[in-house]
Amino acid sequence: MQITTQLAPWHEVKADWLVVGIWENEPLAGSVAELDGKMERQLTRLVERGDIVGKAKETVPLYEPRGVAAQRLLLVGLGPRAKADPAALFSFGAVAARTITEKACDRLACALPESAPQLDSETIAALVGGGLRHGSESAGLRKNKPDRFAPKELSLVAGPQADRTSVERGTRRAEIEGRAVSLARELVNLPPCDLYPETFADRARLVAQQTGVECIVLDERDLAAERMNSLLAVARGSDRPPRLVVLRYHGHPGAATLGLVGKGVTFDSGGLSLKTTEQMLDMKCDMAGAAAVLAAIQAVAEQKIAVNILGVMALVENLPSGKAMKLGDVLHARNGKTIEVLNTDAEGRLILADALSYAVDQKAHHLVDLATLTGACIVALGMDVAGVMSNDEPWSARVQAAAKVAGEKLWPLPMDPHYGEMIKSDVADMRNTGGSRWAGAISAAKFLEEFVASTPWAHLDIAGPAWAEKDNSVRGSGGTGYGVRTLIELARGYGA
Repeated sequence: MQITTQLAPWHEVKADWLVVGIWENEPLAGSVAELDGKMERQLTRLVERGDIVGKAKETVPLYEPRGVAAQRLLLVGLGPRAKADPAALFSFGAVAARTITEKACDRLACALPESAPQLDSETIAALVGGGLRHGSESAGLRKNKPDRFAPKELSLVAGPQADRTSVERGTRRAEIEGRAVSLARELVNLPPCDLYPETFADRARLVAQQTGVECIVLDERDLAAERMNSLLAVARGSDRPPRLVVLRYHGHPGAATLGLVGKGVTFDSGGLSLKTTEQMLDMKCDMAGAAAVLAAIQAVAEQKIAVNILGVMALVENLPSGKAMKLGDVLHARNGKTIEVLNTDAEGRLILADALSYAVDQKAHHLVDLATLTGACIVALGMDVAGVMSNDEPWSARVQAAAKVAGEKLWPLPMDPHYGEMIKSDVADMRNTGGSRWAGAISAAKFLEEFVASTPWAHLDIAGPAWAEKDNSVRGSGGTGYGVRTLIELARGYGA
């Protein structure tokens, strides 16, 4: 799907659908009022009758509208202008696309909202365009008959007086970053028979080749040489060998390096602590953190952002067998610390332990890891919000600020020292569970903290927002690509 820019009066735009945003409880103004005039005040009458009030995600289609070149018009509520934020603008585009793309459409044009508070035209174009692409896609990768039809051409329309350069920059960002989010969603939605550590690594090599990013892949022999015994223990139960993908993007010679680490359990059965069938149904998504890291680096490289990034993706399957890791095993992690295994379904932290230790030794100056790590985080924050836990408040604040700019929801959880008592073991340096149902997301983060030394680090538990069980007005079911846009914004600001 190609996204293009058009500067023209909205009534002259030729398209199968023209999307127009309506602010809540506001008189029509600017280009919307001009369009209304060409339509013989049809929009005004709709507002006066209460057929549209501009509430967020409200949609009203108009077929064969008078006075416009577009065949159909879709009015979409933007909510109150004063409360417009990145999430609202992204949702505006996504809702429009979700409404239109249930049927085939050659050309979709979207009029960019004007004068959103604290958002320039570049940012508006990037957010709306990204939302349009997001809403045009579904999880049906293997369906013979698609259930969603992405438009052949997608155009972002600004008025004739708009700053073309700014809008075009935003359009380019929407295309590149939208394609990155699509990559992450595709990887998460692929069935585990197709996506496993070796094939994920192959896809990473291809991305690196296409973007000029340095890539190395560590196989099981390399992992043993690197003392990644905790990661290898998780992989033992599967016939699929593990991999560690390392990407390096050099965009700012001599500057600090941002380390991004992703959990990549391509299928998680729970190991010998076997999950139920219901719990296992969506466990192909347990590599969403690694997918987000790969996708974000692709977008950063394509935009040539001035930043240095080290990406580390730990890739395993967690399956039961006669070789599988057992309860009571004591593992020797890469940094020399010992871990008592009390639950083989708490495996994500075991592979991240070695991956984080590796990133520290590779001299990353700041670290972020992303992982579908705990159901406890979903209990605490729900399905739409990720948790962030950190050893450094200023660094955590920067990550949270990036998420806000990206329009992704992130909320901090405490990391007080007493939580570390939960992972103490009688036979090893630590155990891989918190020992109770309480503060499970935090005890997992305290475990990871043992492997980052003094490096400023933030852990994003994305177990909720990385996967959508059902469709809604903004996105389809399956992988969401959560975290990709946050990482891109973090990289943009880190290199500034």
